[in-house]
Amino acid sequence: MAFSLPELPYALDSLEPHISRRTLEFHHGKHHQAYVNNLNKLIEGTPFAQADLEKIIREAEGGIFNNGAQVWNHTFYFTGLNPKPKEKPEGELKRAIEGAFGSLDALMEEFSKASATLFGSGWAWLVKTKDGNLDIVQEPNAGNPLRRGLQPLLTCDVWEHAYYLDYQNRRPDYIESFWKMVDWSVVEKRFNG
Repeated sequence: MAFSLPELPYALDSLEPHISRRTLEFHHGKHHQAYVNNLNKLIEGTPFAQADLEKIIREAEGGIFNNGAQVWNHTFYFTGLNPKPKEKPEGELKRAIEGAFGSLDALMEEFSKASATLFGSGWAWLVKTKDGNLDIVQEPNAGNPLRRGLQPLLTCDVWEHAYYLDYQNRRPDYIESFWKMVDWSVVEKRFNG
């Protein structure tokens, strides 16, 4: 099974001023594409040659895991953003957030802290646990919560290539802008799915 780069669900310049066209050209067009290309080369002739990304994330090690997880993580990240997002969750997700964190603002504060304090490169995730509760986890490098039996709902990419062209070393400013693009309708579908 050869993997291909998923198209973005919006135009390259549509997330401006939060994420520039130039950043998306590099982040999606170069970095995300490189993970796809590397994965396709690495899986040739291996037991993962016909595997889907979730099987690769759960079972692979080394370069196959790293590139497979990065393809999945980036696709998940990009599809959770929208130039005209639903700004607040409703229904079951809203109730789950209030039960776990007290309020949406408290969730955003805790998630932002997890994103800002992850040392080096990686991802902050909002996840649904096996018992249906919500949690926030940090995953370094290509880490993905699927590997721990958690259901990803939302992620923030805190590898420098996600924000350096627009924010340089100001990760907290990027994280603040991230919330202006999060599409809660997508997170709701993931939560209910």
